[in-house]
Amino acid sequence: MVGLKPSDVPPTMAVKFLGAGTAACFADLLTFPLDTAKVRLQIQGENPVAQTARLVQYRGVLGTILTMVRTEGLCSPYNGLVAGLQRQMSFASIRIGLYDSVKQVYTPQGADSSSLTTRILAGCTTGAMAVTCAQPTDVVKVRFQASIHLGSSGSDRKYSGTMDAYRTIAREEGVRGLWKGTLPNIMRNAIVNCAEVVTYDILKEKLLDYQLLTDNFPCHFASAFGAGFCATVVASPVDVVKTRYMNSPPGQYLSPLDCMIKMVAQEGPTAFYKGFTPSFLRLGSWNVVMFVTYEQLKRALMKVQILRESPF
Repeated sequence: MVGLKPSDVPPTMAVKFLGAGTAACFADLLTFPLDTAKVRLQIQGENPVAQTARLVQYRGVLGTILTMVRTEGLCSPYNGLVAGLQRQMSFASIRIGLYDSVKQVYTPQGADSSSLTTRILAGCTTGAMAVTCAQPTDVVKVRFQASIHLGSSGSDRKYSGTMDAYRTIAREEGVRGLWKGTLPNIMRNAIVNCAEVVTYDILKEKLLDYQLLTDNFPCHFASAFGAGFCATVVASPVDVVKTRYMNSPPGQYLSPLDCMIKMVAQEGPTAFYKGFTPSFLRLGSWNVVMFVTYEQLKRALMKVQILRESPF
């Protein structure tokens, strides 16, 4: 047995909400450079690019990170981390922390377990709710990750900090600019949330039902790895469109659909899977770290709550 044992008392909604946000922030701290590499690879090849983008070519995950460190500095893979942590604290808390509660709402009374349709509905619901609340943080995160800074003569960085980015986008593009790309992001996160949370839920349930593993680290690790792989395969096309659309200047694309059509016309269908390797490395490792941490945080928080309520 590895880690804390499951609590006899089911975790409360507040414990799940706080635990999911905290675990997601921890996972982001460890995997953020992979996410930045994914963004750089996804936007590489865009037609109206900054002049500096033609001077810097990214090849592979490690090559992209090393190129960024060499040309932009040691901290460049963590561009947008503050917005990323803000995003996870609100985004993951809703889409993961509220999943079980929403699933129970959709489950018919008297049913022994939730059906696949019920789980998918719950995943889509919490995913859409999370995007609606956290979209501005995602826009700012992508803008920072995509910005290339090669010194005073070759910089396309226009924001001095995270709060300045929120203010500048709202001033130059209107408040709607902070919610740019909401539709493709809702589509992406409905898919990702179902692939991640529903796959994790089902895999963990089956591993326990067939007594292949116990409810601890090996079970959580295997379930999270499978969830990360499924999420990457189904979500990559929407993710690429979302990244390009959110990073584009006003007027470059008329809509997410226009962005998708131009990508196919200019770069071919394979453009939808640009950055697949860093996406998988990031989603796979992120899911493993997040779900394993989340399970342990839920148990630790419940133990603390039980001790506080105990009369002795």
